Amino acid sequence: MDTESVIEFLGCVPLLQRLPSSSLRKIAEVVVTKHYDRGEFVVHEGGLGDGIYFIWEGEAEVVGSVTVEEESRLEFQLKRYDYFGHGIGASVQQANVIALSKLTCLVLPHEHCSLLQPISIWNADKALEACPLVELILHLEPIEVNIFKGITLPEAPKFGKVFGGQLLGQALAAASKTVDCLKIVHSLHAYFLLVGDFNMPIIYEVCRIRDGKSFATRRVDAIQKGNVIFTLLASFQANLILQKEEEGFDHLVATMPAVPSPEMLLSLEELRDRRLTDPRLPRTYRNKVAAKAFIPWPIEIRFCEPNNSTNQTKSPPSLRYWFRAKGKLSDEQALHRCVVAYASDLIFLSVSLNPHRRKGLKTTSVSLDHSVWFHRPLRADDWLLFVITSPAAYNARGFCAAQMFNRKGELVVSLTQEGLIREAKNKNPNAGVGAVSKL
Repeated sequence: MDTESVIEFLGCVPLLQRLPSSSLRKIAEVVVTKHYDRGEFVVHEGGLGDGIYFIWEGEAEVVGSVTVEEESRLEFQLKRYDYFGHGIGASVQQANVIALSKLTCLVLPHEHCSLLQPISIWNADKALEACPLVELILHLEPIEVNIFKGITLPEAPKFGKVFGGQLLGQALAAASKTVDCLKIVHSLHAYFLLVGDFNMPIIYEVCRIRDGKSFATRRVDAIQKGNVIFTLLASFQANLILQKEEEGFDHLVATMPAVPSPEMLLSLEELRDRRLTDPRLPRTYRNKVAAKAFIPWPIEIRFCEPNNSTNQTKSPPSLRYWFRAKGKLSDEQALHRCVVAYASDLIFLSVSLNPHRRKGLKTTSVSLDHSVWFHRPLRADDWLLFVITSPAAYNARGFCAAQMFNRKGELVVSLTQEGLIREAKNKNPNAGVGAVSKL
């Protein structure tokens, strides 16, 4: 069996799907192939075993000190992609495992079991402190096979609550770490249900709805204080071109608008400095901006049409800007798509407020639902053009649609978002605490 076939197999083992692809390659290089005849003991109860066993072909059964009701016996029959020995280390085996047929196992020796605990879910070779901030934000701690824990870093954008893009990116990361490495997300649909508390961890529970040869579907619930605050449904497709099975049809009608290149535009930091001294802007606005602490985002943004408008100036319901992650991201395509999901919520819904802005107007807005379609491979640490329009707003809901283009002018992502947009009301000082509805 060749290395690529072993990597593809390992990517289908639920225990290993949370690992970065670089870890799978390392495991593929050190696993040992073992063959067993029908009725032969694979491991003996009380014995040490050789490591962690992954069933490549055939079936086996757990017998011995395990008490099994007849109706539950199938739960202890092991087949392709099943595994045993995880977490045992060099301690003794707790039961016998016997081959029910001709059996082939890949064995990860004990001395290489540290490969199952990489520092990052995105890169097995890079220390966390060397990762860009957005990669750190999207790092999750695996708790169980389908359960992950995320946190809000002190330096992460918050906006008074858990940033919606963080929920999108972390939930998509959790879903991505439960599918085989050859499947990449092609679409997601999400609902924001409750305001998240950035002082508390977020638990992401993944439901494996379907696993097919070409597609897989996952549902992810983000949970705080026992409440589901966010839910995401994502679909993953196998990379047919990489597998050389099918090229598929290909056409591209959407065209990228003519805009200045990002190198010709000001960064957010440069734009802020210039606006502080721009006499065309109201003095009270400039003083307010100067007094407010500036917290850099992990995403670099350059507006295509910088102007002297403020958040109280009426303008068309459209926006175009270039963006990219700050720093060099790890190479996993799944990470780059998670970063795009994260960044897509930074300046999206607010475009639907543009035609309604006026002096003295204070607004509140929260995302309700968010959909993303990924059309082509992309790199989130290279410039992407975000083109946003808001075709409608009604009944306190604003709707936005958008496209993302790479520097070659190819459409790589399509997006929609709907959110609640209201004129702000005075806060109730007697409001209770606990789970806060977004409505």
